[in-house]
Amino acid sequence: MKPYHEDSGIVIYHGEARAVLPSLEPVDLLLTDPPYGIGINKSHRLSTSRGFGSDTWDAEPVPDWLLKMACWQAKQRIVWGGNYYDLPPARCFLIWDKLNDGRDFADCEYAWTDIDAVARIFRMRPMNMDGGKVHPTQKPEALMCWALSLAPDARTVLDPFMGSGTTLVACKRLGRACVGIEREERYCEEAVKRLSQGALPLEVLPDTAAGRSLWEESESA
Repeated sequence: MKPYHEDSGIVIYHGEARAVLPSLEPVDLLLTDPPYGIGINKSHRLSTSRGFGSDTWDAEPVPDWLLKMACWQAKQRIVWGGNYYDLPPARCFLIWDKLNDGRDFADCEYAWTDIDAVARIFRMRPMNMDGGKVHPTQKPEALMCWALSLAPDARTVLDPFMGSGTTLVACKRLGRACVGIEREERYCEEAVKRLSQGALPLEVLPDTAAGRSLWEESESA
């Protein structure tokens, strides 16, 4: 399949993951946030009020066999929303603490990973992140940069459910090669726009620096 976009080690395929994955070479790390099947498009605050009400991509979770196919492509794996899937027991897990201060949103999100490490927590509020969301379940760039830092030897990354491309943007910032797959062309377009805006060095990203500082403090406590 011909890439939708390719530049400086970042490749985007517009299509179904099940069709694209068999043609790809193995990678070092799977870093992804697949649909959970919770019908996010029905949420007024998170979706309909922002024009995403007609979306259907989150009507059902990704089939287990498809997620396993993606896992087989990588040496290490980080799957946000892994609690929605039948994944094996693992020593490490990751938590995004959203610092919600008692608001009625979820306090945190969970990622399953088979990285051989102790559990880790990243603390950052999702308010006003990255210039505004273009996807209802968009993760912060700082969060994905942090996740990548837990696999420092991974030079090639795969995100087969890339949405608006946050994993790819984080990889560009950190100098990692990345392949993304997305079935919705409008999100492929958004990802290309985000990638074309350039990548600041990691150390001047205030959200990443703050998150990294909290992470280091939690280790030394």
